[in-house]
Amino acid sequence: MLLAGPLGAGKTTFVRGLAAGLGCRGDVASPTFQLVRVYEGPLQLAHVDLYRLETASELEGLGLEELLDEGVVAIEWGDRIDPEGAARILIEPLGETDSRRLRLEGGRPDWSWS
Repeated sequence: MLLAGPLGAGKTTFVRGLAAGLGCRGDVASPTFQLVRVYEGPLQLAHVDLYRLETASELEGLGLEELLDEGVVAIEWGDRIDPEGAARILIEPLGETDSRRLRLEGGRPDWSWS
């Protein structure tokens, strides 16, 4: 899942909620300086931040394909890449309040929920 929105929009806060919903252990922190943080749980969550990456070649060392095989991958600043079939969540702050508008785009048409 690709998360997009301006600085301070709430991307990391969204991932904290996602981690709690997945039953992951550990405090979710922004991966800005570590780039990838992995949280164990019934379903592994990899939290990735592309903010500091400058070239597409830097993505290769992150092991995104392998992380996808292991569980859920949430990518902050996901508007910097365009993988086929990825869901996008656009987070838009609404003025000077703590309110946000979230818009889901893309994803595979054959998604199933259980």
